[in-house]
Amino acid sequence: MTVDASIGSHNPIVSEAAAIEVLAYLITAARAQMDEAAEYAPMRLITAAQKLGGHMVPKASRPVQELLRALDTFAPTATPRADRDEYLAQLDGLCVVLADCLLALTGPVTSE
Repeated sequence: MTVDASIGSHNPIVSEAAAIEVLAYLITAARAQMDEAAEYAPMRLITAAQKLGGHMVPKASRPVQELLRALDTFAPTATPRADRDEYLAQLDGLCVVLADCLLALTGPVTSE
């Protein structure tokens, strides 16, 4: 999936320091994942998204702020998950919010 590069290009919302924080988290999470149970992978990705989102909030557009609020409903990586189905449902719901955000930013896809 590719988002139109012109969205937000006039107003950068993430500094190099913020980007490197998320990059460092992703790299170290990849290494940690080698020694952890597979269930931690989606939680680590959500945590990385939360870290990036935290840097975006002050300058984010309304659709993006709505997405970030939905993302913040997820518990931190360290929280144990006993109910896999509940977590999957929460991820599915977040995907719907993401789709709504992308549609708000880019408009509906039309076939030509």
